[in-house]
Amino acid sequence: MNSLEEILEKEIKSVKTELPQLIGFFGNYGIELEREHLALGDYLSSFTEEHYEDLGIDKQQLIENLDGFLEQLAAISNGGSMKIASLTIIGGHDKTGSPENIELTLVPGSITSIVGPTGSGKSRLLADIEWMAQNDTPTGRTILVNGEKPDTNLRFSLEHKLVAQLSQNMNFVMDTCVSEFIRMHAESRMVKNIPQAVSEIVAQANMLAGEKFTEQTPVTALSGGQSRALMIADTAFLSSSPVVLIDEIENAGIDRKKALALLVKKEKIVLMATHDPILALMAEQRLVIKNGGIYKIIQTSLAEKSNLSALEALDNKILSLRTSLRRGDLIEQEIA
Repeated sequence: MNSLEEILEKEIKSVKTELPQLIGFFGNYGIELEREHLALGDYLSSFTEEHYEDLGIDKQQLIENLDGFLEQLAAISNGGSMKIASLTIIGGHDKTGSPENIELTLVPGSITSIVGPTGSGKSRLLADIEWMAQNDTPTGRTILVNGEKPDTNLRFSLEHKLVAQLSQNMNFVMDTCVSEFIRMHAESRMVKNIPQAVSEIVAQANMLAGEKFTEQTPVTALSGGQSRALMIADTAFLSSSPVVLIDEIENAGIDRKKALALLVKKEKIVLMATHDPILALMAEQRLVIKNGGIYKIIQTSLAEKSNLSALEALDNKILSLRTSLRRGDLIEQEIA
């Protein structure tokens, strides 16, 4: 990545070709990168003080902001996603002050389910992880990254998001198609082969979704299941966040098993809040949340794994019946 000085000495035409992200950066300040044969620094120096006043920023501050933006691009270009070998949750207390007495370490490629009644504290647990709590939240929990307390800059960094959340309802409001949506995200991550990334993400999303869609489908036309499938594939391939929380994936109308396998393959630490016994037993362990605290940690046993096979068989039968209903078939056969 070129230094700030080198960028300022380049012609605007070259800057726009080599770093198209700067078009958006300057656009946010109302600056059009015109006069393409002029060096970027000379172009910025040609603005009068009155012009900068109209923009709401002075030249020096703009240059400093540009330098910070270039540093972020460099971090992304060098694989700047957070490298996490382990994430440790050190227990605090529940709403009554009773200690949790737990220390749980999660590693990339692991799946942990979170179960408990509505309002029991599942969201608070996620928030503690997301903000890398240091005994400074209502639960008194502490989060360690790679066995250590995270640096303050890491805790409050805007570009390094620890957790990517996939909520129960995914609604798009952008007036764009699927390929353009992925392309914008891929550009922000400085992906080299964007067309390949688009094709791969759409293909993976279609493996998860019950209904197929194309790269040209408007994102606002996607069903709930299609939206969730797209976001899971997008998160797996493009998100820099090492931890993924999925809320009630059972209601998404997607292939749950394939979705989890994709995230695990991409070395994400997966936590999923669920009421589905199949999903709960797919995880290596489950956290039972009660009264605002982690009540217990249950390791999935061999007997539970055996029951999982039976539950999946029942689930496949129900899926087959659902498909028959959609086709308009009669459900008159004896159901064992």
